Formats: sequence, C-alpha cells, structure tokens
Amino acid sequence: MKVLKFGGTSVGSASNINKVIEIVNNASNKINIAVVVSAVGGITDKLLYAANEAVDKKINYKKVFNDIKSIHLEIINELLDGEPLDIVEDIVIEHLTNLEKLLDGIYLINELSPKTTDKLLSYGEIMSSFIISEAMKHKGLNVQLKNSQELIITDNSFTNASVNFEETNTNIRLFFNGDCKLVTLLPGFVSKSEDGEITTLGRGGSDYTASLIASAINANELQIWTDVSGMFTTNPKLVKQALPINKLSYQEAVELSHFGAKVLYPPTVQPVLRNDIPILIKNTLAPDDEGTLIVRNVENGSTSPVKGISNINDIALITLQGNGMVGIPGFSKRLFETLAHEKINIILITQASSEHSICIGVSIKDAKIAKAAIDKAFENEISLFKIDPIIIEEDLSIIAVVGDNMRNHQGISGKMFSALGKNNVNIRAIAQGASERNISAVISKNDVKKALNTLHERFFETKTKQLNLFITGVGNVGERLVEQIKQQKSYVKQKLKINLRVVGLSNSRKMIFDESGLTLDNWKSQLDNGESASLNGFFEKAKVLNLRNNVFVDVTANEAVSNIYANYLKESFAVVACNKIACSSNIDNYNELKHLSRKYNAPFLFETNVGAGLPIIDTLNHLITSGDKVHSIQAVLSGSLNFVFNNFNDTTKFHDVVKQALEEGYTEPDPRIDLSGVDVARKILILARESGTKMNLEDIKNTSFLSNSGLKANSVNDFYDTLISDEEHYQNLFKSANDKGCKLKYVAEFKDGKAQVSLKEIPEEHPFYNLEGKDNIVMFYTERYPEQPMIIKGAGAGADVTASGLFADIIRIANN
Repeated sequence: MKVLKFGGTSVGSASNINKVIEIVNNASNKINIAVVVSAVGGITDKLLYAANEAVDKKINYKKVFNDIKSIHLEIINELLDGEPLDIVEDIVIEHLTNLEKLLDGIYLINELSPKTTDKLLSYGEIMSSFIISEAMKHKGLNVQLKNSQELIITDNSFTNASVNFEETNTNIRLFFNGDCKLVTLLPGFVSKSEDGEITTLGRGGSDYTASLIASAINANELQIWTDVSGMFTTNPKLVKQALPINKLSYQEAVELSHFGAKVLYPPTVQPVLRNDIPILIKNTLAPDDEGTLIVRNVENGSTSPVKGISNINDIALITLQGNGMVGIPGFSKRLFETLAHEKINIILITQASSEHSICIGVSIKDAKIAKAAIDKAFENEISLFKIDPIIIEEDLSIIAVVGDNMRNHQGISGKMFSALGKNNVNIRAIAQGASERNISAVISKNDVKKALNTLHERFFETKTKQLNLFITGVGNVGERLVEQIKQQKSYVKQKLKINLRVVGLSNSRKMIFDESGLTLDNWKSQLDNGESASLNGFFEKAKVLNLRNNVFVDVTANEAVSNIYANYLKESFAVVACNKIACSSNIDNYNELKHLSRKYNAPFLFETNVGAGLPIIDTLNHLITSGDKVHSIQAVLSGSLNFVFNNFNDTTKFHDVVKQALEEGYTEPDPRIDLSGVDVARKILILARESGTKMNLEDIKNTSFLSNSGLKANSVNDFYDTLISDEEHYQNLFKSANDKGCKLKYVAEFKDGKAQVSLKEIPEEHPFYNLEGKDNIVMFYTERYPEQPMIIKGAGAGADVTASGLFADIIRIANN
C-alpha cells in the first residue's frame, strides 16, 4: 500500500484537483492507496486572518469569510454538476454556516484561545477532503472518506498537539485492516485529543498525518505531492540556478527541512524512518518529473559533498555573557530551562570555549518573551555585574550547508566562509555539530539572497562563475566595452566558464538596472528611458541589489566618480578604473584605496590607466611580486602625443594635426589635458608608485613644450586659436629635431626615486625612434634586466584597445 499526500497548492483550484484525481486514479490501478489532503491553498491563512480580525473587533472578518465561502463554492461548481453538486453544496454550506457562527462568537467575546483556533482551522481540511472525495466519486473512482480525527489521538497541546502513538497506530491498523476501498481519502492536519477535543498537528501537519498513516500500516512508500519537483539544492525563488536533488538521506532531508526547505514538514521523517519507508516528493503540476527520493542511506554519486543549502528568516540572536560565567556550572542549564518553561524553541546554539558567552537563535516572535524571562531568571547575577544585560540582535537569518558526506571532506567550512567573506557577508554566529552534517551561520536577513547565490555557485556551479557588472560612463570607450561584452559573452561563458552580466549602466544623465542582467541588444534605448542618474544613487542602487561577485567599472575621466571608489570597495565591490585620477591623487588616498582593496578582498585594477590595453601594470606587478626591483623606467606613454608628433612635420599645421587626433578619438575633448603633459605625468606617477616609490604628482618635473600663450589659454577655443597663431613655435621644435636626424617624442622617465616628463629629440638608434602612430612603449630596467630592458610596446590609445584593457581586468577579477 502507498500513501499519497497533496498539499494546499495541489488542491488550490478545480483544475489542480482534477490533476490530483488523475494521479490518484493512475496510482490506484495496481495497489490500494491512502490519500491525505490539505485545506484548499490559502484557506488556512484566511481562516487565521478572519479570526484575528474578529478578535480585533474589525467587521472585515465578514468579508474574509465571504472570500472563503466563494472559493469553496466556485470549486464545487467547477468539479460537479447535477444532483451531486446540490448535495455537496448543501453539506459544505452547512460547514460554512457553522464556521461563520464560530467567527461571530470570536467577534462577540473578543478572544481566540488555542482550543478555538484548532476548531476553527479544522474546517479547511474537513471541507477540502469532503469536496475532493465527492469529485473522485463523480469521476468514477472507488473511494471512501475517513475522518483522520477518528484515527489520530493526541494530548491537549492545542495548535501543536503531541501524538499518542500507541493508540493512533492501533486505530489506523484496525481501520486499514478492514474492508477498505481502493482509495481512502483523509483530511490532513486534524486530530482529536484523548477526551474528544479537536486538535491539530501544527502548520505543515498534513505531511505528518500522511507519515503517521504510512508508518502504522508499513506502507511501501510515502509520496508528498507539492508544487515543485522535489527538494532543491537551495530556494529556487532566490537562486535561479537551483537544481532538483534526486536522492537524499533521511538525516539530510530533516536538516534541510528544519532550516527552511518548506517542501517537507520536519517531523514527517521520524515515523517512516523507523520502518525504512521511502519518501518521494513529487510535483502535482509536473507529475512526470523525477522528484526527490528520501531513504536511509544514499551512495554519494555527486561530485559535491554538499547536498543542499537552506535558510530560516526572522531570527533573533540572544547573547548571555559575562565574566561571572567562566568556570561556573549551571548557567546553560538555567538558560535552557527558562526558555523551555516559556515553550520557546531554540533554533541554534553556540558557545565560546572560554565559557564567557552563550549565544542562541530563536524566532523573532519569541525574542521579547525570551529576553524578559532570561532577565528575570538572571536578575541577581545581572545586578551584581556577574553577567551583562541580555543582548538581542534582530533582522537576522540562518543559512545552513547540509550533506552527509561533508564530514569526509576537508575544507568545507573554509570554502563556505571564504566565499561569504569575499562577498561582504558578515557572519554573526556559527554552529556545527560533531556529525559535520550541517554547518550553520547567522547573517543579516538582507544578505540572504546574496549568501545563497554565493554558496550555491561555490558548491554547485564551480564550473561557471557569475560576475555582476555596474558600468558608469558609456561614451566612446564605455560603448565599445559594452559591445565587447555583448559580443564575447557566449564565448567567455563557454571557454572560460565566466558568466558576465551587465546589471547597471549609467551616463551623466540616466541610469538603468536589471537584477537578472540587462539585455544588451537595445541598451542605448533602455538607457535613454532610464531614471535620472546620480553618482550616489547609482552606488546605493547597486548596494541595495546586494548581488555577489560585483564589479564597478569606471569608464569616465571624472574626479567625482573616482572619489567614491572607497564606498564600493567597503561593500566588497571590485573596482576596475579607466579613470586615472584616483591612482594619481594624493599618495594617502592611493594607499587607502589599496588598503581597502586588501581589507575587503575586493580587487582594485587599473591596467588601462597606463598604455590602454597593453599589459604594462600587470607585467610590472609580476616583476615586483617575484622579487625583482625596478631601477629605472623610460617610456612613451601618450598615444595621443605620439600620434600628434608622428603626423606633424613641415608640411602640416600643428593645429590641424591636434584636431585630427581629437576627431579620431586619441585626445580628450579638451586637448590641453593631453598636450600639457599632465596625463603622461599621472601615468609615470602610477608606475613609480606600483614600483614601490612614494610620490605625488607635484613631485614630477613637467617641462611643457606648449607656447606661453597656449599655457595661458582660458578655454578650449582660445587654446586652438593659440595653436594657429603660434605655429612658428611648433615648427621650430620640429626643425630642431629634424636637423639632427631625430624625431620628437614625449618621454616619461623614472630613476632613483625621481620622475620627469618632457618633449625629447630621439636619435635614430634609440628604441623610441621608430614608434609609429599612436603606439606606446615602456622599458623597465631592473635587477634582472639591467642592460637589456623588459620592453612592452603596442597601441596605447583608441577606444577599442582601451575597452579591451578594461575587459581584460574584468576577466582577471573573475579568475581571482
């Protein structure tokens, strides 16, 4: 014989009930079955809501009752017709009339006792089981209805009664050993006390009803039919990548269900465990799905020792601590007895080996009662300062990593806490049993989604790492970066196992976000219709989304943007900067950003600050990390200036060449930034700092080649006018070099802790002489490369190569 239980969503509508009838009909072809049903989906909550409204003297309880009535009558009318419809409708209306009288009574006496609550809630299962049994008869099934209250006997602990197993098992066996029909349908959740009072088995008690019956009759299998295809590796509503679990042990199922996996009511396992009765969790809406099988022992065919990740929300953490506890026996006993007396369930316990503190997790609804009881119990010790006043922390959740085989694998805890730490998930308390089947941690409830996604990726998606990108600045370079991400997204996911998602985009006017990742096919039109942008608003929105593996990408030249890097790093956002202002700012700010990057384990990468897409900083860092020391650096670091001087000669105008550089995207809109040498000074400053030298921008000698009037120009237009009027000045620079067989190059130099930038005449034998177009070149002279330098050469300007440098930094972060 098999026992099938159908939950509220499975019987939540006439169409779903018809699916249940079809499943039951197929199951009863070869074997007798018992079917346990819950109340119609949502009815239990509505009954409680109506009762509470009545207690509060709110006439709205009448409206809620009418909703309950309408739902049941509508289902009856869809399932039945003719005479059966009339008969069933009359009986259900009689139940509803009694229910209404009970609610009226609650309204009049302004009280709702646990005893009355059980009587009230029992109507849900009584009505649903009757309706479904009649619908089955109407469909031709060989079915009988049996009231579970006649079988399951409990004590008088109303709303969560304890079962008298001896009497209950006897009743169930006697009934099913009799002349039963193919299908026996029973209401779940409801029971009666030894003196005949209506009781219930607690929320989720329909599962328990089915388990009690399965255990008593030693069923072949207990099937729990719900609205999901089994138990999942984590909550699929919070983690889209959650996977169904094919097989679990009883202990794993208990752990997961206790810590929030609502597919299974925790006490359900115990009765069937004694008789090794398998539990199969199936989906009423997708009956062909495999589901989850729960048995005593499971061979671990999975590559991961972790079977699932679960969570409980609305937790309060209560801490009892004080120097007077150390070495004194009895504190734990008194604490637990105090809470037991108040019937407060302890969800988590942790104690330091110093015995200085005991920390417990309880439901938030029990926190105030628990604090009052503990304060009273330890009133004397608190007054004598032997223990501190009780501390309560709220707005917390528990996450739990579960698996029978975790104890056979080293490093599970390390992987768990490392992954959480990297994503700025603060852990308030930790608990782990000696069985090592469960590792639990208390965290902020605001971090639950991020924590579950982080751990799921760590233990179940090790082949693919998801990166969530927040990009500000979508001008020339930013646009190319977004297009490169769009173009390479599939390749990167397939070849590098990195899932790149652009979650936020912003320009100076608008910003857009999509937690699931923006569709990049039409991102420009989306951005045009986005919300008003602000730097702080972009940061706050990214912070509130609270995703894992976040990367902030700055593709601007805006100082205000660089000033908020610290905010992102403190939230464990990696920062990728094309903007070189932060790294060339005051040395204290530079060091602080580096410190925050280390402290919060948030990479801070800025490869494109020097040489666009060339691996200059990365190479320098590898040299330093491996123990090499930089003696000097010689470099041409401005692709813009190199383009200008490679194209300027006695047949061209300096003004026209600068204009051409602007039009081809090699200079900033204000070319003075490039031509003043400040941009090159910033770059050599960054290289000097990365080499280990403490230096500020004002320490760099900058010998300008601009004319005096050019240096004094107040606007971009005025500056361009000076280029025309001072053409002779620039032609003289060219002539001086050309007469010596040299070429003009704007060179940055660093040696002996000092740096300078200036226009130089480069002779033909020098490596800089043949530097073409917009190319950059850097020569590192080090202890290992004292005579023949390490040379890096290539395109040092342009939107595409700069965007590719940003892309490379993003990939570095993913591989970190």
